[in-house]
Amino acid sequence: MSGSFGEMGNLLAQAQEMDKRVREALEELAEARIDGTAGGGVVGATVDGLGVVQGVHVSDEALRGTDRAGIEEMLVVALKDAQARAKRQREERMTKVTGGVQLPWFS
Repeated sequence: MSGSFGEMGNLLAQAQEMDKRVREALEELAEARIDGTAGGGVVGATVDGLGVVQGVHVSDEALRGTDRAGIEEMLVVALKDAQARAKRQREERMTKVTGGVQLPWFS
């Protein structure tokens, strides 16, 4: 009977260690900056590793040669690009931390 309590304690310790590593990874991802671009780089967006928008950039070239609707469309494309890159980075990082256990809130 004491064997099952020992196993339970071991599982609890493993879960606590994974929780610690997940929290550390989330902190690192929150500090990461991932860029996305559109229009050959004339429009850009930056998100953190969690996908939260941190900034946008519109070059002078885009302002001279594109109408408002075109710039807005490129901004959306750049944001989606940055967020997709952040998602891939987040999934790779979390896979390393969890040993491949899929946690639905990180996808």
